Amino acid sequence: MRLSRAGNRRVCLSLGANPGRESRDGIKVPPVGRRPRLFAEALGLELAVAGVGGDKKSQIVEGLALLDLGVSPYSGDVFHETPLIIYLFHFLIEYSELVFMITDVLTAVALYLAVQDFNKVVFKKQKLLIELDRYASDVAELIRTPMEMHYIPLKVALFYLLNPYTVMSCVAKSTCAINNTVIAFFILATIKGSNLLSAIFLALATYQSLYPLTLFAPALLYLLQSQFIPVKLKSKGFWLYTTQYAALYLCSLVVIVCLSFFLLNSWDFIPSVYGFILSVPDLTPNIGLFWYFFAEMFEHFSLFFVCVFQINVFFYTIPLAVKLKEHPIFFLFVQLAIISIFKSYPTVGDVALYMAFLPLWSHLYRFLRNIFILSCVLIVCSLLFPVLWHLWIYAGSANSNFYYAITLTFNVGQILLISDYFYAFLRREYYLTHGLYLTRKDGTEAMLVLK
Repeated sequence: MRLSRAGNRRVCLSLGANPGRESRDGIKVPPVGRRPRLFAEALGLELAVAGVGGDKKSQIVEGLALLDLGVSPYSGDVFHETPLIIYLFHFLIEYSELVFMITDVLTAVALYLAVQDFNKVVFKKQKLLIELDRYASDVAELIRTPMEMHYIPLKVALFYLLNPYTVMSCVAKSTCAINNTVIAFFILATIKGSNLLSAIFLALATYQSLYPLTLFAPALLYLLQSQFIPVKLKSKGFWLYTTQYAALYLCSLVVIVCLSFFLLNSWDFIPSVYGFILSVPDLTPNIGLFWYFFAEMFEHFSLFFVCVFQINVFFYTIPLAVKLKEHPIFFLFVQLAIISIFKSYPTVGDVALYMAFLPLWSHLYRFLRNIFILSCVLIVCSLLFPVLWHLWIYAGSANSNFYYAITLTFNVGQILLISDYFYAFLRREYYLTHGLYLTRKDGTEAMLVLK
């Protein structure tokens, strides 16, 4: 099932029918014996996992078939992946299962090495602040120990590899796995302090799905911090390094885009890939917020609301950069979560990537307020996705409102989870400098409130 604004919206949202029959809108529903796997359909192996317009292996195969016939794979409205991906699978299509498994392993390895190096930096910074007497006297229990941090890189790697969302994304052969690998190597290069490799991998990630552009800010802040350059607008060193990193990033992006042009001898991929991401013409149900809203939207309002929805991904970057300029890796974690929630075609693979960082913030658990409730919400929503999909598409006893309700709940749960971690992070930082036990002027116990 693939929905489009160009089609009849009434038909698009009334797909429920009895198994093996033709629905009243003339849409053929497969019989029971031929139904696709339920979890595959509802949680991502065939539907929700599909990223840029359904970036599954089947669509790549169709793009390759058109390419072999001498026809541009972007001439139709099926293929919306980048030229480098189609040429990669031109040679590796027979080993696609192995490719997706290797990419997930590489992502886990890159995250392991990145977190390992980051922990060393955190420990050195913490030791320096203790020597400079920057911490309050009663915060010994908040200080992180080497033993506590020793297994965190392994936990992060396993949290990614063993996450059901990662497994579903891999089985679905979604190119989201490749995007995650590129982003993981970008994070590794940034933490290693290599501005050249960081810029190249960030350019590749942006080329693949556009939204990683927002990761430029946390990467720049971390690199500035590693070079001991103060983040001050009046600092000449700040502007010199920023210009250098931006130039490396833009040059890398231009080279990659030009290489894509030389491979296809056409610029057709730009509207087919990036125009497709920004204009959101494909309203196939997924785990995102766009599809239902724009299926119900009148055509002449759609442009305005597309702009409003797309701004969400980019809007939070500047205020977060101001608030978290001393903590760029936490900023990067929050930004990855924002991308996975507010992008136009989200996938469960996107969720798996930012959730892999949760063990890194295990020291915040004591400050989390709603972690149990939110964990239950996300688990229950994940289990209800296939149930409501079945009731809508096959049993005909529900409609799109049911499926979108659980989608909306899932995304609200993610937003509240990230907000909870953000509050816990700021709360711990405040306690480190002002003391764990706060008192008012009259000597009574004070409560910290985030405003």
